[in-house]
Amino acid sequence: MASKETELSACVRKAVHDYFRHLDGEEAGGIYDMVIACVEKPLIETVLHYAQGNQTRAAELLGINRNTLRKKMLAYKIK
Repeated sequence: MASKETELSACVRKAVHDYFRHLDGEEAGGIYDMVIACVEKPLIETVLHYAQGNQTRAAELLGINRNTLRKKMLAYKIK
C-alpha cells in the first residue's frame, strides 16, 4: 500500500531537485551529508523548544539517546 507523500518529504524532494537543477555544470557530491546537516539542526532546535529545553524529553521525542542528543547539540553549537 503506497502512502501519501508528506509535506516534509515533498519539500526535501523539491529542494534536492532544485539543487541538481542549479548545479550549472558543477560536480555534485556529499549530498546525503549536506541534506542531513540542513535538516538535523533545525529539527533538534525545534524539538528542544517544544520540550521546553528538557533534553531527556527531546531525546525521547526524537527517538535517540540523550547522550547522542548532547553530542549533536555540541556539534551544531545548540545551547
